Amino acid sequence: MSDTYLTQTPLLDFGAGVIPALIVTKGWQRLDAFERIGAAYTFVRDQIAFGYNRDDNIPASAVLGDGYGQCNTKATLLMALLRALGIPCRLHGFTIHKALQRGVVPELVYGLVPDNVLHSWVEIYHDGRWINLEGFILDRPFLSALQEKFGGAGNDLCGFGAGTDCLNAPPVDWTGQDTYIQKTGINADLGLFDSPDDFYALHRQGVGWFRRFLYRNAVRHWMNARVRRVRLGQIPDTAAVNAHAHGEQLNRLPG
Repeated sequence: MSDTYLTQTPLLDFGAGVIPALIVTKGWQRLDAFERIGAAYTFVRDQIAFGYNRDDNIPASAVLGDGYGQCNTKATLLMALLRALGIPCRLHGFTIHKALQRGVVPELVYGLVPDNVLHSWVEIYHDGRWINLEGFILDRPFLSALQEKFGGAGNDLCGFGAGTDCLNAPPVDWTGQDTYIQKTGINADLGLFDSPDDFYALHRQGVGWFRRFLYRNAVRHWMNARVRRVRLGQIPDTAAVNAHAHGEQLNRLPG
């Protein structure tokens, strides 16, 4: 296995003091490989709440400092922790249909969101094979709220940050197998990358300076407030999110 998959980068800054300190405090370095993966994975899933940071390409230490993240930023933190623990990993880049974010994105600004949103998951090399990890994106309280609201209507959900056809029992726990929670929203495969740095050197979210400024300074805070309300069970009634994003027309949600 190439050392490339264990290398520190500007985004995977696991040499920064906060990351080694976390690992020592948790005692993860004393665990076997399977347990190290599970400990880092579960920490990122549940202790780093689902939420929207200022940008995708921020260092792992900044994600840890924020205490929240979405698919791309939580992937960066998970990769940094895994590499610090000696687990080889790489990034797989995609885009997802923006319908997956409907319900979290306020309806007033939903039209400003690009149709294709950058997405990524982490792939680890363990037990002689590559394993996909995507199920760390939504924290347990947030996912449980979605299950409580939508689970009785079936297993399909595309909205509120979830893209799954098995909502009531999604594969989000580390068991040595692939984990997923946004997979059904994927609409393009951008390939494999040694690091998030390499991914963002080639792919950035296609928005202009004004929309980027608006997102960083206003929209993401609005989205994070909606995420907090969802976590408390305050979810607007809608059937629209039960449709998959691939080419289907979603009905209008309340803003």
